[in-house]
Amino acid sequence: MKDQHIFWRDERLPHVELRLVKEGRNVCYAPHSHRQWSMGAIINGHSSFDYRDQQFDIHSGDLVLMNPQWVHVCNPISDAWGYWMLYVDTPWLVQLRAELGQLSGEQWQDIDTAVIAGPSLWFERYQQMANILIDEQGELLDKASALLEFLSDLFLYLAQKPEPQVETHAPAPQALNQVAQQLQHAQESAPTLAQLAQLAGCSEGHLVRAFKRQFGLAPHAYWLDQRIQQSKVLLRQGLSIAEVALASGFTDQAHFQRVFKKLTAATPGQFMRRR
Repeated sequence: MKDQHIFWRDERLPHVELRLVKEGRNVCYAPHSHRQWSMGAIINGHSSFDYRDQQFDIHSGDLVLMNPQWVHVCNPISDAWGYWMLYVDTPWLVQLRAELGQLSGEQWQDIDTAVIAGPSLWFERYQQMANILIDEQGELLDKASALLEFLSDLFLYLAQKPEPQVETHAPAPQALNQVAQQLQHAQESAPTLAQLAQLAGCSEGHLVRAFKRQFGLAPHAYWLDQRIQQSKVLLRQGLSIAEVALASGFTDQAHFQRVFKKLTAATPGQFMRRR
């Protein structure tokens, strides 16, 4: 029987933790709090959510948001019960919100929203981000970018601001071009987000947002896109799929085919066949 409780941590991303409970009908909590800001996604079942002096009826597709140190309890009502829980260190999140223009100092400010009813785009994006984080074969750049993109967009949404305020420390276009060139030449493994941010002379959050504005893709997505573009050149030259996968730096042929199909809506074999 597969583990019904998964705790994910990565020492390279020490500011975030993730928990997946696939079957939690026997899970029962006493009122408690977290030092981190936390966010849950209900993937199955029905539960009650007591959050300070508020009570909510929670169903599959709903998201719950918990401020640091706020006492809460969420226990199942139905037999089936499953959820994700994301925990983000408060100081790291304070810095991110400050970059978005939401905080002027270094103190946390509580979020008013406790529940985002679903199903919704936010629920889908949460699950996408969570699956990227726990992917054992995933690149660090992908994980860090997915977390930053999701949280940046979410906190802008919660503040009802479609765009961040003018970012005074955003990297210059020429610095972003240098980052793009580095990603274009990185084949076997992607640089880390920290390395790219250092190259651009800015924070990781500033880099992800500015890079996406300039190139239309976050750094990791851009890196994958460049590798697939190069793989098309090699396939046209007559190399086998296995040879192209190796030359393009993918872990194996199956991984290469999955990414290729995701970005081109065709398999490498279909791309190679011509009339």
